[in-house]
Amino acid sequence: MPAEDAPRAKGGRCPVCGAASEVKTRPFCSPRCRDVDLHRWLSGSYAIPAAMGDDDERDSAPSILPDVEG
Repeated sequence: MPAEDAPRAKGGRCPVCGAASEVKTRPFCSPRCRDVDLHRWLSGSYAIPAAMGDDDERDSAPSILPDVEG
């Protein structure tokens, strides 16, 4: 099926390139843009920023050894 004959999703835009999305690959316009988005997720390009709080000042890795005083 040629790209110009492919059914388009109503009102949706591809989050990668901004073209009109297609029903078959929604929300993307093509399998290529779908793969570009997947690569961005797998490579770590997409990340949720975290704010440093009071609890984050110390080492964030939990200790497996008990605290021993003495």
